[in-house]
Amino acid sequence: MRILYDSKLPQFKEPFGTLTPGQSCRLHIHIPRAVQATTVKCLLQYEDGRTTAQEFLFSKERIEGPYEIWQAEFSIPQEGLYFYYYYIDTPSGGFRLFKQGDDTNMEAGALWQVSCVPADFHTPQWARGATIYQVFPDRFHKSGDCDLTGKLTPYTVHSGWNEEVDWRPTEDDLVLNNDFFGGNFRGIIEKLDYIADLGVNLLYLNPISKSFSSHRYDTGDYKTPDPMLGTEADFAELCRQAHARGIRVILDGVYSHTGSDSLYFDKKYTFGGNGAYCRPDSPYRSWYTFYHWPDNYHSWWDFDTLPTVNKMHPDFIKYIITDDDSVLAHWLRLGADGFRLDVADELPDEFIRMLHDRLRQLKPDGLLMGEVWEDASNKTAYGHRRRYFTNGELDSVMNYPFRTAILDFMRGRDSGKKLRDTVMTIVENYPAQVVACNMNLLGTHDTPRILTALVDDFDGSREEKARRRLSRNQLEVARDRLLMASFLQFTLPGSPSIYYADEAGMEGYKDPFNRRTYPWGHEDRELLAHFRCLGALRARHAALRRGDIQFTLAADRHLAFTRTWQDETVRIYINRSGDAWDIPVGRVLFGRNLQTVAPDSLTLAPRGFCMVVK
Repeated sequence: MRILYDSKLPQFKEPFGTLTPGQSCRLHIHIPRAVQATTVKCLLQYEDGRTTAQEFLFSKERIEGPYEIWQAEFSIPQEGLYFYYYYIDTPSGGFRLFKQGDDTNMEAGALWQVSCVPADFHTPQWARGATIYQVFPDRFHKSGDCDLTGKLTPYTVHSGWNEEVDWRPTEDDLVLNNDFFGGNFRGIIEKLDYIADLGVNLLYLNPISKSFSSHRYDTGDYKTPDPMLGTEADFAELCRQAHARGIRVILDGVYSHTGSDSLYFDKKYTFGGNGAYCRPDSPYRSWYTFYHWPDNYHSWWDFDTLPTVNKMHPDFIKYIITDDDSVLAHWLRLGADGFRLDVADELPDEFIRMLHDRLRQLKPDGLLMGEVWEDASNKTAYGHRRRYFTNGELDSVMNYPFRTAILDFMRGRDSGKKLRDTVMTIVENYPAQVVACNMNLLGTHDTPRILTALVDDFDGSREEKARRRLSRNQLEVARDRLLMASFLQFTLPGSPSIYYADEAGMEGYKDPFNRRTYPWGHEDRELLAHFRCLGALRARHAALRRGDIQFTLAADRHLAFTRTWQDETVRIYINRSGDAWDIPVGRVLFGRNLQTVAPDSLTLAPRGFCMVVK
């Protein structure tokens, strides 16, 4: 018999998840009577995993069959990330108890985690359980002719909307990403009803500032929209019309680096020669680190077109955050509702906290989301443990572990148990208000298209990727898997995010093939109808947006869980197997491949899924 302790279950730890300073937490551990435990204690350590923060004793509460139930109550006085393990004394000697998955193990294993977050840490109510739509502005929709006045050169503009993206490198083997299709603010405005029909209430735009490239992560001027996208007035109109449809708008905040061709660096003397590269006395000189001015400087991941900025320099902080007309204030005044922080791991905690506080000052319900690829609650970056939640910095993060777990489950690489463990680890480690805002994504501008990723790991040359398309059989399998994956995405805790055109059946490998134009008039109508139904389902059922989750089954090819909010409980079933599965009867709210529906029976056919209520 094993010693029983699972921090995810209320019979062992209450409350579930994170704590606030001074909040009481009760632990129970079930120890076989045969162990003959005499003393049980818990050792709570600081985030370094070595220094003890506190040590507390358990008392024997009762006996249940072959188990002794020991309990203890404790609280944590201040915010921070903590880890813990157990020490158990017996007449024959003592031993330590560690975590092994959801089980326990003596003398070896991991530590359990508990985070203590600020008591006043809150996230915007409107963002909890939101449905997100991500738009890569140049490739979504074009309205009218492009205004090329002031466009950074060189560039090319495609003559046809459905042409292939430019994937060929230059003679110097450089990928310039300087081909454009002319998607713009007016184009997005024209498609806001389409976006709203998907049940979307949060629109996330990749960078819109004046830049050289089509991806615009090489900022040229933080406060000026790229002329190809439109004017400030156009952006303000986009926000106004989005708000009229109940849709908030957030922008990409790229603050770890600028473009070399920018107002601030001006390597090409495009902006009048006042940049840090041009003059040693430039007002922007302090933004950058030069090893030997002007040609040897610190750049992002050694891309010399992306000089890194000194994020904590007072001049940069004023420009981005604190000035009355800071970059933050500028876009908020025009109608933006928040920001997604590009490469948040490369922004100091102090910078993020200042930005968060200023955002809340200017817009009390503004949203701050971070690009984090791992578990953000215990992330270590550049030798430092990050404090995204324990310091109340981020309202939401991009939930890449979620994507990986769903892909692996859909492709048969991992079981339903592994997916459950990933989901519940996030629910346990993140504050509940953050879980509700988490960007639960299947695809982004940094990943292959989800339809392709579900069946194909091809890693050939760019030329091969440009020509390669899914076979008929691959496409059939991918569509089946996407229907199931998106159903999971829209029913699990958090905020599902649609990367533009995924709902239309777009395929493609990583950059630039995941950034093709939206195929207006050539959508996969079945997929599109499916996503619209999912959006409507979330809008109707608060349990999907805000409810607690409890897994009732997590097997190799089967998943079942409930979402409960107030007096509403919905049951979710996923059958990834090749066999029919009899499930408890209920009223079907949504489903696919339901083989038998009768008053006294409900059978889910292979690759089927459904949502039911009693």
